[in-house]
Amino acid sequence: MKIKKDAKQKRIRIGLFGFGKTGRLVAEEFFQDGLFDLEWVVRKTHKENHKYATRLLGHEVDDASVFSVDEVTPEFYRRHPVDIIVDFSSAAAHRHYAPAADFGIKIISAISKYRTEDVEDLRRMAEKTAVLYSPNITLGINFLLVASQILQGIAPHADIEIVEEHFRGKKGESGTALKIAEILGLEKEKRVNSIRVGGIVGKHEIIFGLPNQTIRLVHESISRAAFGQGAIFAAKWLIHAPPGLYSMENIIVDMFKKNIPVY
Repeated sequence: MKIKKDAKQKRIRIGLFGFGKTGRLVAEEFFQDGLFDLEWVVRKTHKENHKYATRLLGHEVDDASVFSVDEVTPEFYRRHPVDIIVDFSSAAAHRHYAPAADFGIKIISAISKYRTEDVEDLRRMAEKTAVLYSPNITLGINFLLVASQILQGIAPHADIEIVEEHFRGKKGESGTALKIAEILGLEKEKRVNSIRVGGIVGKHEIIFGLPNQTIRLVHESISRAAFGQGAIFAAKWLIHAPPGLYSMENIIVDMFKKNIPVY
């Protein structure tokens, strides 16, 4: 069924990199939200016969053309303009959309693990356009990141441990857990505890141990659709942002300042 959209409201055009398990759910969230037009999807290869992502998602409508990464050249962005590119693919994909910055297209990267040189590439793009980079773009995990820093400031001598739980097949430590450890100034090798069982989408817990009490900050993703909702939240903020490199934490901190009353 075609989603009805308000013709009077200026919609935000989205281009999506990545159409795996998470990418499909992210595409669905953007397609269902009336503020956005999902213009196209880029995937590593285009094996399926359908030319439209909406058909692959089960909708009887021809929207969001599907392209393989081999079809993406600098000229691609002139022929298929969008307002924001959202990346849920791989750490290598940013090389394919770097030219988009020259067209002023804003960028949201939700890649969990980048090398130092990859982040430097994002910084160079951010000199030309607004770039938001968050390894875990869910609203809840970024609230947790900000709240944990506030709590550490209040109780600097607390013992802190991080526990991350994911599905059985996930390899390596969670990029989000490693970022939490880095932000809190913890030794990653000693303070990040990993659990791999069943089909857990993702759970992160930060435990603050004090002499007479324990404080636990917990975030759990029930569905990968949470990443799509986080990307939508980020896109609504980023569309008005000037060139620069941002994170979801920037948005949360800004909202903290606006919504916490000063007595």
